[in-house]
Amino acid sequence: MREMTDIELNAELEKMKKELFNLRFQHVTGQLENPVKMREVKRNIARVKTIIREKELEKVQA
Repeated sequence: MREMTDIELNAELEKMKKELFNLRFQHVTGQLENPVKMREVKRNIARVKTIIREKELEKVQA
C-alpha cells in the first residue's frame, strides 16, 4: 500500500468505506455471515488513513 499514489489511496479508502457500510447494513439485517470481516475492514481503513497522513507529513517536511 505504501507504494500507491495519493489518488489510489483515496480511491481505496472510499472503496473500503463503502464496503464497511454494506457490512454494517448486512449486520443489522442479520445477513452478515462473518462478523470478523467488519473488524478487518475497519483496520484496513485505519492503515490507509495512517499512510495518507504519513505522506502528508513527508510533503510538509520536504
